Amino acid sequence: MSAYLTEETSTQTVNARMDTSADPRLRRVMGALVEHLHAFIKDVELTEEEWGVAIDFLTKTGQICGDTRQEFVLLSDVLGVSMLVDAINHRFEQGATPTTVFGPFHVEGAPERAMGACISADGKGEICLFEGRVTDLDGNPVEGACLDVWSDNADGFYDVQQPGIQPQWNNRGIFRTGPDGRYAFRGIRPISYPIPDDGPVGKMLAALGRHPWRPAHMHFLVSAPGFRRVITHTFVAGDPYLTSDAVFGVKDALIVDFERVETASEIWRAPFDFILQRA
Repeated sequence: MSAYLTEETSTQTVNARMDTSADPRLRRVMGALVEHLHAFIKDVELTEEEWGVAIDFLTKTGQICGDTRQEFVLLSDVLGVSMLVDAINHRFEQGATPTTVFGPFHVEGAPERAMGACISADGKGEICLFEGRVTDLDGNPVEGACLDVWSDNADGFYDVQQPGIQPQWNNRGIFRTGPDGRYAFRGIRPISYPIPDDGPVGKMLAALGRHPWRPAHMHFLVSAPGFRRVITHTFVAGDPYLTSDAVFGVKDALIVDFERVETASEIWRAPFDFILQRA
C-alpha cells in the first residue's frame, strides 16, 4: 500500500499511521472514526466551501462554550448522539426505570431537604406534589435512596441561567428515602422551554427547519448503595413537544399524568415510582 493518501486509499493510509503500541481501545475508536468520517465525505462528495463552513461552525461552537454554557453538549443532544450513548450504556433489565439525557443544568451540592419540603423559592408557578416509591425490581422498598431533583422555573429558566434574578438553589433539592422507600417533595409543575438557540446549534436547527423546544419535565438523579444509578426525567403528559423533543429525551415510560388536586398546599400531583436495578 502506498504511504501517500489518495481518494481510494484514504482510510487505510491514515489508520496505518497509528502505532501498534497505542492503547487498543483508542486505536479502535479512532480507526472507526476515520473510517466513517472518510466514508461520509466520499458519500456526499463534500465541497471545499462546505468543509470551510463546517470548520467555521465548529470554531464558533467552541468559542461560545464557557462555565455556564456547553454548546458541544447541546450539539450532541440535538443530533441524538447523547441519547444514543445513553441507550448503549444503560441497557437495564425490563421493568427498571429508563434513563434519559443528563442535561447541562445539574449543579453539585444542592441542599438536602426534609421529605415533603418545597424546592421552589421564587414564588412563581403552580405548586405540584411529586411523590412515589423507590423499589427494586421485585417491588421491595429501597431505603436510603438519594433523589437529586431539579427543574426550570415558571419562566422556563434554570437558576444557573439567571444568577442574581433567581434565588440560589431555586427548584433544586436532595431527598433520602426511609425504610418504606417513599419520597415526596413539592416543586412547580414544569413548563416547556427552548434550549439556548442564539448560538451555532440554534442556527443549525433553524436551517434544518427544526424547533428548539423541550417538553416540560422534572429532572431526577436517583442513586442507592448496591444499585445502578438512574439519571432521568418525568415528562408532563399532553405536552405538545413530547413527540418532537429537540434532544430526543422522551420515553413512554417516563410520561406522567399530572393530576389536578387543588388542595391547600398544592394544585397538582405527579405520582411516579422509580424501579432500580441492582449493580
